[in-house]
Amino acid sequence: MSGAVIEIIQAKGKNGDGEDEAPLVVARAVYEHPLLVRLCHWVNTVALFVMVGSGLQIFRAFPSFGAKIPQKDLLHWPRAFAIGGWLGGALQWHLTFMWIYMGTGVLYLGYQIFSGNYRQVLFTPRDVPGVWPMVKRYFFFGPKPTVREAYNQLQKHAYTTAIGLGVLSVLTGLAVWKPVQFSWLAWMMGGFHYARIWHFAVMWAILFFVLGHLVMVILHGWNNFMSMLTGWKKDPEY
Repeated sequence: MSGAVIEIIQAKGKNGDGEDEAPLVVARAVYEHPLLVRLCHWVNTVALFVMVGSGLQIFRAFPSFGAKIPQKDLLHWPRAFAIGGWLGGALQWHLTFMWIYMGTGVLYLGYQIFSGNYRQVLFTPRDVPGVWPMVKRYFFFGPKPTVREAYNQLQKHAYTTAIGLGVLSVLTGLAVWKPVQFSWLAWMMGGFHYARIWHFAVMWAILFFVLGHLVMVILHGWNNFMSMLTGWKKDPEY
């Protein structure tokens, strides 16, 4: 269970008067990330990497979104940064890892909901006042707000948004993959061509989140990164 705490306490000694000294906490660790959360995180990282690369290879086959948008080379994505080699190969990679992406997503959401661990990352109205102080801290070198939880308010906003983007990526992807079977989804998005645009836009939004996520990992240090490998965060700020 997340939230467990381990403290390493220095053995008591005697002071000059022969009295016992107070114990001293020399190290502290909090169990932040349960095994299932870590597993879903890393599996989904690989799945997302493959899906983006193969998706861009699929886009190379027809780099356009319709008659009102340039029909050729709307985005000239280098072949070296695409996965699949050709349209058929890219589709196989994309559709295979789609199931992994969706499966780990459902497993992650199910665990978060039924275990109650979602409270750790869910952005709620009470977190709104804390967003701007964190923005000032990260981007304008403002004072550091007091940290009381595993994730600050800006991080919660980012992770909650990322979960929403993940759901949108699946819905828009289904509308593009099966526009007849999921015609109601395609209709809600404005039609097949608009569903492609939405799917493409959501992909770039997720990539911007990943970029910001990597920056936050660097800013928060090595202990933060290791916590997603071991589950335990050494010497947390809260």
